[in-house]
Amino acid sequence: MTPATVCVPLRIEQAALRGLRTVHTGLGPRRAAAAATRLPSGPRIVAGIGGGLIPDVRPGDLVVATEVRGPDSVTPVPSASLLAGFLRSRGLTVHTGPIHGSSHVVPARERASLAETGALAVDMESPWLAAPGEPFAVIRAIVDTAGEPLVHPATVANGIAGLRSLRLARSAIAAWAEAVRPRTVLLASPRSFCAGVERAIDIVERALDKHGPPVYVRRQIVHNTHVVRRLQDRGAVFVDEVTEVPQGATLVFAAHGVSPAVRQDAAGRGLSVIDATCPLVTKVHNEVRRYSGRGDTVFLIGHAEHEEVEGTVGEAPDDVVVVGDVAAARTVTARDASRVAYTMQTTLALDEAEEIASVLRERFPGLSAPRKDDICYATTNRQRALRAIAREVDLVLVVGSGNSSNSRRLVEVAGREGTPAVLVDGCADIDLRRLAGAARIGLTAGASAPPHLVDEVVAALRGLGPVTVAESRTAEEEVTFTLPREVL
Repeated sequence: MTPATVCVPLRIEQAALRGLRTVHTGLGPRRAAAAATRLPSGPRIVAGIGGGLIPDVRPGDLVVATEVRGPDSVTPVPSASLLAGFLRSRGLTVHTGPIHGSSHVVPARERASLAETGALAVDMESPWLAAPGEPFAVIRAIVDTAGEPLVHPATVANGIAGLRSLRLARSAIAAWAEAVRPRTVLLASPRSFCAGVERAIDIVERALDKHGPPVYVRRQIVHNTHVVRRLQDRGAVFVDEVTEVPQGATLVFAAHGVSPAVRQDAAGRGLSVIDATCPLVTKVHNEVRRYSGRGDTVFLIGHAEHEEVEGTVGEAPDDVVVVGDVAAARTVTARDASRVAYTMQTTLALDEAEEIASVLRERFPGLSAPRKDDICYATTNRQRALRAIAREVDLVLVVGSGNSSNSRRLVEVAGREGTPAVLVDGCADIDLRRLAGAARIGLTAGASAPPHLVDEVVAALRGLGPVTVAESRTAEEEVTFTLPREVL
């Protein structure tokens, strides 16, 4: 693919971007259109100063176009979230939205009308510099606004602020230009929501439909910021502890499960409880009760700080010992070495958990094991699906929130296959520099990540060049779990 052209309308903007290879295109539609005929075909990014249309867009802020509106056409900019995310990671104030291309300097009254259309900023070149069918991006540093037009006592200060922000955007502009290329995306399947996550989210939504807001949820219903934010918008209130819930209110226990002590606290406050614990987590709780009830020391293979482990330990705190890694497995002790058992956190990496269990079995020959694997089917399926493609790609992107255990394990799985992998909460978390040179990208998502986030990543990558998508399916998932009677 032809290298990206950095288009700069003004010489002063070109000076702010010193160090980048830029092309001066001139001010206004006529010069921009003329320059466009001389530019090489291929990707283009327009960078310069612009005018803000809404009060929230202030001098010195940056606006990254999600679409560019011209007099005769609208040009979408799918890579906007990637560019904006990189800029925000540099500590800059960034807005994303439509940029309107005008043939003239826009006065205050006209700016108010344009703002009503949803546009965030205005310039006089971008629509005429767009290359149809090619990767395209626009970044504008705001100098003047509806409240502070070009002829204003603050013009000089605002101009300095805008040019300073433009200068700070150089690394992002360079990263976007270097990331542009054709790509193949290999989708690992299964990916995204599992049955337990779908059930938990459905429970909160049905509780809101049945009781109306607020419905309280102890901790995050599932470990994903997008899910939590959407449910908050519907009226769910997430709390850390039961004591934060008003007496008599409706409370949902999250998918990761809770200890008996938490259940007792909820009963003591007269709360109407709906249990969204994943049935596979409930299975592990039942195992702990069974083992401890017969006098065993229970080795719980998992991460002590995880909510699921906290709830499981609470079933028999005097009998459960958390074993976090192989080193701990080699030194852990029991009251009676002949009366021992083990269980697992459901969201672990299968190979790592099995390595720990193997050490325990070697040290404790009479060790009792679960009748069926504790690691959930979805965790296992997503790890196997990723392993099937990891060695075929240059980079793996795992969609999931930072506190999602199963998502973090996917990153580790790719790493053990020798392929670099990064965890991203969404498009805005993708470091553009990681995409340079990555012609083949593996893409998956943790069991708590919504499927639409994967679609958004693919769409954003298409904004950097042609993308060929292929899917590798290693299993079919048909598991469903029944809902609690409280929401039926």
